[in-house]
Formats: sequence, C-alpha cells, structure tokens
Amino acid sequence: MSYKATASEVSKLRNATGAGMMDSKKALEEAGGDFDKAVEILRKKGQKVAANRADRESTEGAVIAKVNAAHNKGVIIALNCETDFVAKNEDFVKLANELAELALDYNTKEELLKAPYAGITVEEKLTEQTGVIGEKIEIGNFQTIEGSSLNAYIHAGNRIAAVVALSGEYDGAKEVAYDVAMQVAAMNPVALDETQVAQSIIDTELNIAREQLKAEGKPENMIENIAKGKLQKFFKENTLVHQASIKDGKVAVQDVVKAVNPDLKVTGFIRYSI
Repeated sequence: MSYKATASEVSKLRNATGAGMMDSKKALEEAGGDFDKAVEILRKKGQKVAANRADRESTEGAVIAKVNAAHNKGVIIALNCETDFVAKNEDFVKLANELAELALDYNTKEELLKAPYAGITVEEKLTEQTGVIGEKIEIGNFQTIEGSSLNAYIHAGNRIAAVVALSGEYDGAKEVAYDVAMQVAAMNPVALDETQVAQSIIDTELNIAREQLKAEGKPENMIENIAKGKLQKFFKENTLVHQASIKDGKVAVQDVVKAVNPDLKVTGFIRYSI
C-alpha cells in the first residue's frame, strides 16, 4: 500500500524547504514518510531544475546592504533571479537579507557559497530555491568594505544599495554616513575624489572636451586650458566628496561630513544596482 502524507507532514516539509504543497506531498510519498529523504528528493529536484536553467539570465533580483554591529565592516550582495515578480516576493527578499547578514562574516562570494545555512551550504540552498521557485537563483554581486562609522542605504524596491565608510567615530558620524550612502545611491559617483578617477575616464573626458571646443571654433592655443577646466567641472559633478549634497545643494558632501567633525572624512564607498 502506497504511503499517504498527512497535512501536518506536508506543512512541516513546506516550512523547512519553502517547496510548494504538491511538491512536498509527492516528495513525502516517494520517501515513504521519511522526512530527511523527502528533503533530499526536493533538493535533487532543485539540482535538476538548476541544470535546466543554467543558461538563463538572472537579471532581476534584490540588492541588500548590511553593516556589522561595530560599524567597521559592510557588505552588499545581489541575490539574482529571472523575473521582477520573484524579486519582489517576500520570502525571496527575506532570503536575500539573511544571506547579506551571513556575508558579513566572509570576504568573498566563494567563501559565502560554502558557508553553512540551515544545515546545508548557501550554494545548496540556492540550488534548492531554484527548484522551489523554478527560476535561476544566484548571488550575482558580492562587495565588502571596511572603515569607521559605516552605514548602509537600500533604495525602495531593493534595486540599489550603497555603503559608506568614514575616517573615525564621532557623535553624528553614523548618521551622516547614512546620508552620504543615500547620496551614493542617488548620484552614482564615479570615484571618491579626483585622485581615484581612472585614467581612462580622464582621457575620455579630455578628448570629448577638446572635440567640442574645436567644433565651437575655439583658438587652438586655448583649447587645452579650457578642456582642463571642463575636467575640473567633471570632477566636481561626478566625484563623491565634491558633489553638491542632495540634502543641501549649496554644500559639498565633504563639507557636510566636516560639519560633524573637522577631522572627519569619507574614506570609501561601495554601490550596486540591478
């Protein structure tokens, strides 16, 4: 006589794995009521689905930023999926948050994937969820940052996140770090300041300026100096510390930070967007 799973057994398996009701019922009945074997059946199903969807693009997802209790390390991860519908799912976002919290203990995506999560590894959990959801699920981005008075900002919808590090711990430092993280999310600066802008970007901006000035008929002997002036304007608009604050457009970000303490500076940031 074939085994018939009870409603309570199905519920227990669903809660443990996140699998659908019918999948849980079938797994239990295939396993003859053996809970651990049913979990393994669902996991194998997940691996099969993962293999079938390996060539799919997971371009949607949830971007989560976290800082640790000491505010000296931060992380951003993106848990990717295939559709916006899944990306907005409450359980999917909950998993992304839990993995981001776990990620604070690791320094690379490879370390995180091997980390234990609910009795299995993170990598195995992602495979399991691929089977449950029916979409390719993977960690697409992993970034860490260290410093002082770190704070994180996640934009509504979990599509953009940023973490900012400062140079020291002062009253109000964590609060201003949050404001600067919001600035990073909104304005997407190319670098912290002009010294950290890639030479390729500088060369491109100078070449664009030179071509514009030639087209405008500016004298050849003036073009280089005017182009350098345009580059300085580019730095002001596109490097974090020189940008006008989104909270007070008359003040640069570096001055907003210095208002907390004259010795306080922004030392770094990370940002990611879906």
